[in-house]
Amino acid sequence: MTEEAEDKRQNVKSLLKMLAVLECFSATDRELSVLQIAQRTGLPRTTVHRLVDSLRTVGFLDQEASRERYRLGLKLFELGTAAITNLPLYREAGPFVDTLAKLSGEIVHLCIFDGSRMVFVEQATDKARANNVVTTMEGTPCHSTGVGKAALAFQPPAVIERVIGLGLQPFTRNTIVDPERLRGELADIRARGYAIDNCEHEPEVRCVAAPIRNSTGRVIAAISVSGNTRHVTPERVPELAELVLSHAQLISVQLGYQPPRERPAVRDEVERPRAR
Repeated sequence: MTEEAEDKRQNVKSLLKMLAVLECFSATDRELSVLQIAQRTGLPRTTVHRLVDSLRTVGFLDQEASRERYRLGLKLFELGTAAITNLPLYREAGPFVDTLAKLSGEIVHLCIFDGSRMVFVEQATDKARANNVVTTMEGTPCHSTGVGKAALAFQPPAVIERVIGLGLQPFTRNTIVDPERLRGELADIRARGYAIDNCEHEPEVRCVAAPIRNSTGRVIAAISVSGNTRHVTPERVPELAELVLSHAQLISVQLGYQPPRERPAVRDEVERPRAR
């Protein structure tokens, strides 16, 4: 192996170790000590010390005043925000998000599938445009949200099983926590073309969502209309589904997708909330 090739291999190894450190943090593990990071990564404490010091220097980690714990730095948020605003999805979808909010009279969410969760790209209401860029980089789960189920239903089986393997956390009494029941729900979504969050992520909130495809036809995101169950009633679901499906298709076309000539008519298949 040449010296240049060896240097490249070592650089890659160092980057992978840094990534392993950053991936220790999550929405539930916001602050960690060097010992905790070492335990989670399996790296020696001296190595972790060196890595966190480098990550802190470039702004990827912040150090607590006590100097004993670390948290993700704002530089990562800046990079994540820049990544989202540079997405073709973000650039093309804005007008359709606004129009859907005005036509439905409800809140509209546009989210991208990151391989296991949904990350908010844009939100709007019929009254005023909300912040265009996410204010938090935390994702939302796929199994309990309309956008999540709409995106997950059209992923390869291996991806679906990986998401199921991460665990199906209950959020409300209606959250689907049984893997077999979730598989059946995803099959129903593929058949009708849209997903329903029937008070599964938040109590008294119903959501109708549809998948968004890129130029190759792969589902990369989803868009939804959601509101209080007093407004988004079971009777309104077919009407809202038509709106969401049409706007999801329009966004997909803007991304280069060529849809089939005909799309199946929306069927009224909303169920009343039920206990898990």
